[in-house]
Amino acid sequence: MTTKPNINTSAISLRTNNLVVGYSAPIVKGVDLNIEQGKISILIGSNGCGKSTLLKCLARVLPPLDGEVLLGNKSIHSLPAKQVAKRMALLPQGPIAPEGLSVKELVSQGRYPHQSFLKQWSIEDEDAVTLAMQQANVKALADRAIADLSGGQRQRCWIAMVLAQQTDIILLDEPTTYLDLKVQVDLLDLLSEMAHQHNRTLVIVLHELNLAAAYADHLIMMKEGKIYAQGTPEKIFNADNLKAVFGLSSKVIKEAESDSLICVPIQKIKQTQKAKPALNATNKVEL
Repeated sequence: MTTKPNINTSAISLRTNNLVVGYSAPIVKGVDLNIEQGKISILIGSNGCGKSTLLKCLARVLPPLDGEVLLGNKSIHSLPAKQVAKRMALLPQGPIAPEGLSVKELVSQGRYPHQSFLKQWSIEDEDAVTLAMQQANVKALADRAIADLSGGQRQRCWIAMVLAQQTDIILLDEPTTYLDLKVQVDLLDLLSEMAHQHNRTLVIVLHELNLAAAYADHLIMMKEGKIYAQGTPEKIFNADNLKAVFGLSSKVIKEAESDSLICVPIQKIKQTQKAKPALNATNKVEL
């Protein structure tokens, strides 16, 4: 009888060794990462650089072409899917709920990895769903249909679902896309609380550079499928790296009150307007 590999539950870590991921050709090329436990790691980079592809491989959605992803001390692709789902949750980009699903029904889907033929819905499951809705501030919406909610409310419901999964690690692919700035900040405040007060390990793909710099404990810049720079925002969020990774001319300043780093793009405006001739005595029009 073959023994199934077990996760070392005393120290659930996530890391990669020389990871190569792609489809017909490699997109992620030789990436070495060590995701810090209980902190927020944020991936940034231009479109097509491999951020989402890397996240999918970390989540066991895509197999590697070479190298490996290690969850604890085991290759994640050698572990049963349900076993991985008890340790890691994924919120993909633009998730769509089945028509007619209520908020509580959606959040309850997060308990699927904990169900089995012999272990059906329990008081533990009910408590986990209630707690997740409280943490995501959607408990008052429990009986509402997902389709009737605003974009920000729906996104909080999806986050409640992954919280109900009660995993050590949560992966999120652009969770703030298409949301108003205030809603983006509220969501990132919630995720920050999950990491720093509840010891969850978060890996997030973001496009909003200033929000990434403000919320990341560990910032990872990707370019052409490789890690260009990684470290604290104070170390790597600078004009030279932003120019190299995004082709963006900018200044990076520190906001005095919050102590956050802010990228300010440098605008190049060409003066194309022709100078108007001055009115003088020789060109006056006689009426």
